[in-house]
Amino acid sequence: PIIRALRGLIETSRNPAFAAVLQGVTEDLEAGRDLSSGLSRHPKAFPAILTRMVQVGEYTGRLEEAFLQMARYLELEKETRNRLKAALRYPTFVLVAIAVAIGILSLFVIPAFQRVFAHFGARLPLPTRIILGISHFSVAYWPYLAGGIVLGIFGLRRYLATEAGRLRWDRLKLRLPLVGSIILRATLTRFARGFAMGYGAGVPLVQTLNITARAVGNEFVGGKIEQMRNSIERGETLTRSAAATQMFTPLVLQMLAVGEESGAVDTMLLEVAEFYEREVDYDLDNLASAIEPVMIVAIGAMVLVLALGVCLPVWNLISVVH
Repeated sequence: PIIRALRGLIETSRNPAFAAVLQGVTEDLEAGRDLSSGLSRHPKAFPAILTRMVQVGEYTGRLEEAFLQMARYLELEKETRNRLKAALRYPTFVLVAIAVAIGILSLFVIPAFQRVFAHFGARLPLPTRIILGISHFSVAYWPYLAGGIVLGIFGLRRYLATEAGRLRWDRLKLRLPLVGSIILRATLTRFARGFAMGYGAGVPLVQTLNITARAVGNEFVGGKIEQMRNSIERGETLTRSAAATQMFTPLVLQMLAVGEESGAVDTMLLEVAEFYEREVDYDLDNLASAIEPVMIVAIGAMVLVLALGVCLPVWNLISVVH
């Protein structure tokens, strides 16, 4: 039974806060609420996609399958995040190290050149003067800069908490260089699996799209799915509605068309999910090699700044002395 299973999880949980959340869910079940409602009362512990998928499982009588699919999805998400972190760890460390070096040179080394050049009545080279001006400005106004950064982060978080902010951010994520297409295909994988589970269990098409739109975890893609639902309500086919969103590849649209003709849309969508998962897996394996040229250019630009800021004064100092 669900309550007995939850109590077993409470007893074996190593996280007291999570055990308290599970205790709250258990009490909600004992009070007569369904499981999805109990989970939705703890959004910090259970993401919206989990509660929606559980709702689909409750509605279709396939709760076990819903949890198995969510386990697979969460494992894939964690693996994706770990791969992204692994790909970005070394370049990020190098960029931070160079940025620290530039900061030290700007605060301690270049001001020494300024004093030497001032002693000889000469001017520093233009690139060095620019770096020095930025350094002086940062030192003089650092409280205002720090306050502006804090206020900016706070305002951005408040904006992203609004419906318009979430929609704009979710749309922007899909357009990010290198990783945007990976995020889109991972989101479409959720859609395909959720839709296949609901539709295959006999949930009406329009209602399946409505539930899945709220379960994909992306407001922009969810809006496109709702657009598909509205088109179907007006009499369009599933394939034409999907094509109008411009989110799916021609291969996926062809598979949807075959599924409509053969009456096996859910099976075809499972194939779509596996197709996108293979693509995401391949892109993640090649993400590091795709990031390398961008990082080389960025690191080269920062090294150029160091060279112009330090080497030019040294060369000019020789001519000044002579």
